[in-house]
Formats: sequence, structure tokens, C-alpha cells
Amino acid sequence: MTINKRDAIKAQRTKKKRQRRMRTLLAVGGAIVVVVIIIVLLTNYSLFVPTGTFVTITPVAYPLENGKTIGDPNAKVKIQVFEDFQCTSCKQYVDNTEKQLLTSSYITNGQVYYELMQWPFIDSNSISKESHQAANASMCALEQGKFWAYHDILYANQGLENGGSFTNKRLQAFAQSIGLDMTKFNQCFNTNKYSAEIEAEYQQGVSMGVTGTPTVFLNGKSVTPGLVPTYDELKSAIDAALASGG
Repeated sequence: MTINKRDAIKAQRTKKKRQRRMRTLLAVGGAIVVVVIIIVLLTNYSLFVPTGTFVTITPVAYPLENGKTIGDPNAKVKIQVFEDFQCTSCKQYVDNTEKQLLTSSYITNGQVYYELMQWPFIDSNSISKESHQAANASMCALEQGKFWAYHDILYANQGLENGGSFTNKRLQAFAQSIGLDMTKFNQCFNTNKYSAEIEAEYQQGVSMGVTGTPTVFLNGKSVTPGLVPTYDELKSAIDAALASGG
């Protein structure tokens, strides 16, 4: 074999190695691009999901409404309820207990002061973060004086947990449907303006022993621990507190 022939064979082998290396690099690069695209789509999936239809509401004018509270802050009975807007038990509580209380004489007579506390936890293992985004949106509605209207439209449109009922587009559509200034809302919503406040309320719940929602406290004591209190049960607890002077 001549030197030139050996050099030619060597060059051919080198060329094949380069081609194999290039194919490997292209395959790896393509896989990386696919993974990045999947991550982007999962992280921002709500941007690609249509708003769809949703239930509109007629906002209720709750008496003595102020931010996330309703009632006289000097009332003898102070109630705090920790809620997650995705929680089906919370919807049961809201529909059957909370709404009755908020329109009752306990509020109008200045006997009960009611405060909703944010406790988003159902989306802990979900990329969509629907519980946190719903809480975030409700706080942006609060900024415009419509927390309770937004609270009501969230529960009116609750669906499967982490199932897409509270995508960003839908949360924004809810805001528009109740007449919020969308420029202000979107600026607040897109920057997660109230994330620190939401986390502080969550940690307050943890320190008070909250492990799930809804958890209702009356003058610092849990009402029907582990269970969803009915209106009659909450009413009995209120009456007992009033009778004992709070």
C-alpha cells in the first residue's frame, strides 16, 4: 500500500467520524430544542388555551364591604375563613353558609366582622398555578374595590382542580366582565403584585393550624375542625359567642 493510499483511507475514516459526530450533534440539538419548546408550552400553556364560555354574575352589594372584609371591625365576633378558590368544599361552604352570613342581620347589626384569608394550596404540584393565579387576580380586583364580586365569579366558574378553569385568559375575562379597568388589572395581575401578601396569609394560616380549606375561625377558635360548617352550625357558634360577651 502506498503512502498516498494510506492517507486517502485515513482521510475517508476521518470524514466518516466527522459525519457521525455531526449527526449526533444535530440529534442532540434537536432533542434539546424539543424539550425547550415543551417546557415553554407547559409553563405558558394558558396563553394558548382559548377563554371559552363562562358564567357571568350580577355583583352583590354586600353591607359594610371593605376590601376582603365585611362588617364592623369593632364587632364582638370576628370570623376569619381560609379559602382556596379551586376548593370544591369551599364552594359548598360559600354557596350554603358564607352567602347567608354575609347578607344576614349579624353583619348589618354590627355583630360580626368577616374576613377572607387567601390559602392557595391545591396547585402545589401543578405547573399551571391556578389557585395562586386566582388569588392574585382577586387581589387585583380588590385594588379596584371589587374583591367580593371577583370572589363570586371565581366560585361561579369553578371546575376540576387544575383543569383549566382559572387560566390567565379566563381570569382576565372574568375581570373584564365585572367592569374592572383592564389596564390597571393587567398591570397588577401580570406582575403578581400581591404575591407577598398572599404568602403572608398562607403562612398565618399554617401558624394557626390550617391544613385544608375551608377552615373557619371564630374569635381565634376553629369552627367544626376538619368539616365544612353549615350555616346553622356557624350561627350557633356566633350566638354562643355573643351570649358570652365574645
